[in-house]
Amino acid sequence: MRPVLNCEQVSQLEDLIEKEGTSKAELMELAGEFVAAEAEKLGAKRVVVLTGFGNNGGDGWVAADILAHKVSHVDVVSPVEPDEIPAALARHVARRTAGREVTITVGPSRDELAELIEAADLVIDAILGTGFHGALRPPFSIWIPLVNEMGKKVLSVDVPSGLNAETGVVEDASVRADRTATMLAPKIGLYSADGPEYVGELVCGELYDKLDEVVDDVDHAAEIVEGGDYIDYLEPLPANINKYTRGSVLVVAGSAQYPGAAIMSAKSAARAGAGYVAIAAPDAIANLIRIALPSVPVFGMPSDSRGSFGAAARLDVCDLAKKYSCVLCGPGLTTSAGSIDVVQGLLKTDVPLILDADALNCLSKLSIGGIDKTPELYRRDAPLVFTPHYGELERLVDAGSIDNLDTAISAAQTLTWAVGSDDFVVVAKGPTTAIVGVEKVLLPMSGPAALATAGSGDVLAGIMAGSAALAVPHIDRWELLCAYAVAIHSYTGFIAASKMGEKSVIATDLIDVIGEAMQLATDEALRGLGVQSDAGEA
Repeated sequence: MRPVLNCEQVSQLEDLIEKEGTSKAELMELAGEFVAAEAEKLGAKRVVVLTGFGNNGGDGWVAADILAHKVSHVDVVSPVEPDEIPAALARHVARRTAGREVTITVGPSRDELAELIEAADLVIDAILGTGFHGALRPPFSIWIPLVNEMGKKVLSVDVPSGLNAETGVVEDASVRADRTATMLAPKIGLYSADGPEYVGELVCGELYDKLDEVVDDVDHAAEIVEGGDYIDYLEPLPANINKYTRGSVLVVAGSAQYPGAAIMSAKSAARAGAGYVAIAAPDAIANLIRIALPSVPVFGMPSDSRGSFGAAARLDVCDLAKKYSCVLCGPGLTTSAGSIDVVQGLLKTDVPLILDADALNCLSKLSIGGIDKTPELYRRDAPLVFTPHYGELERLVDAGSIDNLDTAISAAQTLTWAVGSDDFVVVAKGPTTAIVGVEKVLLPMSGPAALATAGSGDVLAGIMAGSAALAVPHIDRWELLCAYAVAIHSYTGFIAASKMGEKSVIATDLIDVIGEAMQLATDEALRGLGVQSDAGEA
């Protein structure tokens, strides 16, 4: 796993590195070297380096100095004379570079800047760093839109200028980078809100040769989960396994309004590896599900007049749940009184439980001001996973608007910290999904926009339940199991989009390629460990 830091954590890390004997001036030199190396990889021959007032600009000045000896021409553009740069380190390297073989343009007009960019084959964006937030001011409010308009290849330093490194929000405008060379560790904003749209390819310069020894001395905003981290969930099935020892899932889901949610979740759970999957659904739709899924037992439960779980369903559902390795509750459930009662009953069982969709909406109706204010509602001894999207998370926690990764993580942590259990995990679903436990936040691989389709969440919930059932006896960390399921779901999105087209993917397409997705995950994990899979050799 690779750490992701917020801005405060980056500052703390730099301070630690300085205490170990590597000054911030040295880090700036190393950052400039890394940027110059990335520029060379992009095949740059004529480069324009756009600098600002701070240390991000200092990195650009160092890179310009190095590139002056390796490419045919380097132009540095600065808002002020080198002697007038307010940041001391940046001012020092700017003065030094000004005496070298670079051309410096100070405070150009828009037309002058356009002419310089037009002549270049690479723009290095070293304008605004991790400390930026809010709206752009001149001259950068002119420079940044112009860079985007010119359409040249762009390498951003640390973070695309105009992007908030903490939240990922672009308030005004931001450089659209082809590649972002970030330093020490990726910043959380690069994965949040608008971040993925502007970052391009992300590369990280560790700079400090003993980084692994100090990076864990600061808190991590999150950790990137890599393919090799999932290897324990990708082992082949042993020869002596049977349908019961593979693990079993009970899907408590569906209503007359949403029968398909139960069908998709159960089928996904079976595709993800569970040996035995059953459905508990309102008896009003039980026969419909039996016809759709002939291999899945369906238990009809008392229903109300609208085809949702009725008042008498709780006891039957909870008695049935005790026989399974894992229970998934929520897809297509509705928030009827009977459904709320079923959710409350399942929380009192001792079976691993995944609450999705309407199960979470049922839970939110039981508390005023957020369920974190009454954690006894969802505190239990057995494992518990919530899988809310941003809207559902807002209903669970009274934390205001949740519209980016940063606010989603904060809201999810409110829930996990209120309970304080290692076996409670919140999967905060969004363009970048965060797996939030009481101690760690994991960021698995993100899927394509094709996953933004009705029913996609039901498929993810099923993958998670099927994966959990197969692995229950061996799960040490539920965060990692959930991250694995999200990664498989992401792979299904990429595979389905390649076959159907990004805009044409529907949720059932994802189910049909779960097997291919699991093989891709296996191949990626083995590559990360330096091993080639049998499938790869074939």
